[in-house]
Amino acid sequence: MSFKAVIFDLDGTLVNSIEDIASSMNVVLKKNEFPTHDLETYERFIGYGIRNLVFKAVPETHKEDEFVDIYFKEMLQVYRDNCVQKTALYSGVPEMLNALVSLNIPMAVFSNKAEELTKKVVQYVVSEWKFTDVVGLTTEVLKKPNPNKAIQIAESLGISTREILFVGDSEVDMQTAIGAGMQAVGVVWGFRSQEQLEKSGATYILQQPLDLIDIIKKQN
Repeated sequence: MSFKAVIFDLDGTLVNSIEDIASSMNVVLKKNEFPTHDLETYERFIGYGIRNLVFKAVPETHKEDEFVDIYFKEMLQVYRDNCVQKTALYSGVPEMLNALVSLNIPMAVFSNKAEELTKKVVQYVVSEWKFTDVVGLTTEVLKKPNPNKAIQIAESLGISTREILFVGDSEVDMQTAIGAGMQAVGVVWGFRSQEQLEKSGATYILQQPLDLIDIIKKQN
């Protein structure tokens, strides 16, 4: 079976955004006189969207929806202004993207980051490359692991889902790939371990970005 397209997660897969996310959330926590968290803790929080991260970051005494809604809005306001301060491509990603372009493999992005912010990060950090679709979170019900948006990307490309590689760094990405009928590809340079990715159903594991090209060439 040949692979004809690639859908990428964004945070932890193409870009390292943890410092901007952590510092922005800590601004909100400090403003509300709550304890802050270190980068390692935020790495465990990330993956299910910013609202979920806010829920995990605030104290147990303030996890009711009415409170989380307030802090979520504050986080979006702070992060919107700081989402590309330190966020950068992982080493090896430019070479991987260039290789995909040379192979005429269409590329798309599907993230659980709010769509406005997903598009902003792609525009500022990954602007050298063309993506057929850049999809972020518009409503909670459609966030990964819901495969709906991934399937829509496949339909817009006119490519069978089983011929698409879905590349991500978390359990939710592997679940999304499986739910969409795509090939689940886990990356070890993000926020989850190889063991976690394999347990979540990863068919392939990338130790470095260019490993993706080897997979495509072997199958094609």
